[in-house]
Amino acid sequence: MRIEFPHAAREDFHWAQASLRIGSVPGNDLVLAAAQAAPRHMRIDVDRRGWVLQVLEGAGRVYVNARPVHERALLRAGDVVSVGDCRLLLCADQDPGRRPPLPANDARHCTVALRAVAGPLSGKVMALDSPHLLDHRGNITLELPQGDGVTFHVGWRDGQLWLDLHQPSARHPLRVNGTAVHSVALQPGDQIGVATHRLVLEAPGMKAEPVLPATPAPPPETVQPVATGGGAWWLLLTAVILALGIALALLIRS
Repeated sequence: MRIEFPHAAREDFHWAQASLRIGSVPGNDLVLAAAQAAPRHMRIDVDRRGWVLQVLEGAGRVYVNARPVHERALLRAGDVVSVGDCRLLLCADQDPGRRPPLPANDARHCTVALRAVAGPLSGKVMALDSPHLLDHRGNITLELPQGDGVTFHVGWRDGQLWLDLHQPSARHPLRVNGTAVHSVALQPGDQIGVATHRLVLEAPGMKAEPVLPATPAPPPETVQPVATGGGAWWLLLTAVILALGIALALLIRS
């Protein structure tokens, strides 16, 4: 995880452990000013679900993308966590422009949509062919504060889904997973963010189907050999008794 501090003269903070403790006393991993955070304010844990924020007992309110969090919240790269006047921008460790491309498949025919998880469009799921989202050139325009705006295009190129920035904002960079971008290949689950807008890319068809291991053939049935030697005496005895019984029956009948 990499944490940026927007509009603050502070270097980025890098963290690679399973738990990150944040507060205003020296025992924390990330120390904030006492005027912003409680001595032990919150913790971010990494588990199978991803990044999980937990607000500790006695701490003040925490906001994620301008929404209050009272106890816990799932985080993703590109989210902004606010504590007092301090803002923490969570960034993925890997620059999205340096990722290896997804395997080429027939993904161009899959459904691709942007799900707004924060900001003015929150709660909407918009397919990339939606007429109310795209202009006549297929561009997406998001309105920003103070009459500002940003325009970008998402479309297929060379078997990959690309984001291209056409009209940038001087005050609000366009980001993917927290990293400012101009042109980048997108992958399912990426979060596009600008100002208060947060849009998550949903495109399940872009992911290759998991390769299931082949079911092993059942082993051939083996025929157990008949025991010989001392273990077969009862078979011989049974045969002798049957033979004597048959001979006796024939003798009586004659």
